Amino acid sequence: MNTRVSDVEPGSTSAITAARIHALPALCQAAADGLPTLADKGYIGAGIGIRIPVRRPKGQSEQALHVDTRMFSALLRHVRALGERTAAELKQRWRTLQHVIFSPSRIGDIARAALVLNGIWK
Repeated sequence: MNTRVSDVEPGSTSAITAARIHALPALCQAAADGLPTLADKGYIGAGIGIRIPVRRPKGQSEQALHVDTRMFSALLRHVRALGERTAAELKQRWRTLQHVIFSPSRIGDIARAALVLNGIWK
């Protein structure tokens, strides 16, 4: 699993906007090389190689989707859960990531340092 930490964006920048600025060019190149990226439904329209769960048709039940489509979405969510759990563990172990009381521009540096130290610690 590959982890990336980007710089902090101002205000309430959405995840897809931040991804378009910092990550999508590299992720699309990785997809072209055969390495897809798993994302949540917030990344709809992100581009080639970005795999997201399939949305069910509006006003219909989950059963409206074909069983293969439902299974694809379930598998994708389960694999992504591993990455989400890792991020949560990192935030718990490195408490400085929980309550940032200094310049937000330093969060990226601290997160990168925590990733390095976490790799050494394990």
